[in-house]
Amino acid sequence: MKLKTLFLAGTALAMAGGAATAEDMTLVSWGGAYQASQKAAYADPYVAMHPEVNVIWDESSAEAVAKLRAMNEAGNITWDLVDVVASDAIRLCDEGLAMEIDPDTDLAAAPDGTSASDDFGDLLVSECFIPQIVYSTTFGYRTDVADWGGKEPDDICDVFDLEAFPGKRSLEKRPINNMEWALLCDGVAKEDVYDVLETEEGQDRAFAKLDSIKDNVVWWSAGAETPQLLADSEVVIGSTYNGRLFALIEEQKQPVKMLWDAQVFDLDGWIIPTGLSEERLARVKDFVKFATDTQRLADQAKYISYGPARKSSAPLVGQHASLGIDMAPHMPTDPENAKNTFLYNYEWWADYRDDLDAKFQAWLAQ
Repeated sequence: MKLKTLFLAGTALAMAGGAATAEDMTLVSWGGAYQASQKAAYADPYVAMHPEVNVIWDESSAEAVAKLRAMNEAGNITWDLVDVVASDAIRLCDEGLAMEIDPDTDLAAAPDGTSASDDFGDLLVSECFIPQIVYSTTFGYRTDVADWGGKEPDDICDVFDLEAFPGKRSLEKRPINNMEWALLCDGVAKEDVYDVLETEEGQDRAFAKLDSIKDNVVWWSAGAETPQLLADSEVVIGSTYNGRLFALIEEQKQPVKMLWDAQVFDLDGWIIPTGLSEERLARVKDFVKFATDTQRLADQAKYISYGPARKSSAPLVGQHASLGIDMAPHMPTDPENAKNTFLYNYEWWADYRDDLDAKFQAWLAQ
C-alpha cells in the first residue's frame, strides 16, 4: 500500500470512530430502478434476517469521489458502503479512500466451491472493488423506419451508414465509447483501439469518422434522453444504457430493438470506505458477503436487465419479478448478446480523459 494510502487511512481511522452505530448502515447508490433492485434483492432479505439493522439509503453515488474526499478531510465517515462505477473505485482506491479487500476471505465462494476470485474473474479490476453488475452502453433502433426498406441494423458500423440507414442518431456528449466505435468502424482491430487512440493520428481518425455523421447526431447527457428520443421518433437509432432500452422495449412496448454489436461493457459495484469503526466494519463485511453471493446477484436480475458479475449467477437468472418474462435474453452478458463486446479500458481513460474531453468539446463547437 502506498504511503499516501497509509496516511489517509490512518487519518480517517483516527478521526471517524463513533460516527454511526453498527445498527445503522448507510448504503449509497444511484436511486431509481437500480437502487430499488438492490433493496429488493439483498437489503430487504438481509434486514429480514437481521431486524436490528436499520438500512439508510443515500442517492449520492454520482458524487461519491468528491464526498468521500470531503468526509476524509473532516474526519467523519458517515457512509458504510458505497456503490460506484469501476473507474471511480479505482480512483478511490488509489487515494486511500476505499479499503482493499481479499475476495476469497471477504466474499462468498460459489455454491460449487469455486473461489470468489475465480467466480468474479477479470471483473475484479481494483483491489478495493466488489463487482455487482455488468451493464453496457449500446444502441437501440426503431423497427418501423420506412426509409430502411425493411432492413434492420445488425452491425455497429451501421450507425455510421447514412445511406443504408438514414435518419437522426443520438450519441452521448462525451468522447468515451464514441471514439472507440469510430475507430472500430474506421478499420482498427478491437485489440488495437487504445494503442491507436493514444496517438494524435488515431484521435484525428476517430474525429473524422464521427464527422461523417455529426450533422445527423442529437447529443445526450442523461441516460433517459435516448429512450425518449426514440419513443418520439426524433431519432431512429441511439446509444444509452441497456437497462434504459429494456424498459423502453419491454415495459413501454415501443417498436424498438437492441443492437448489441460492440456493446461497451462497464461495471458497477461496492467499495467500503476507509476509516469505519471496528463494529461498523464487521457489519458491512457481513452484509457484503451476503449481498454479493451467487443467489443474491442472480435475484437482482429479476428487477433490472443488468448482468450479475459472478459467473455462477448467470444460470440462476430467472423471470422478471412483475413482467413474468425470462430475463436471461435481455442481459448484456447473455451469450447471444455478447458475441462481440468491447470492454471499457478504465486505466487508459484515467490517463487521457481530461485531454480528450477538451478536444471533444472543441470538436463539437466546430
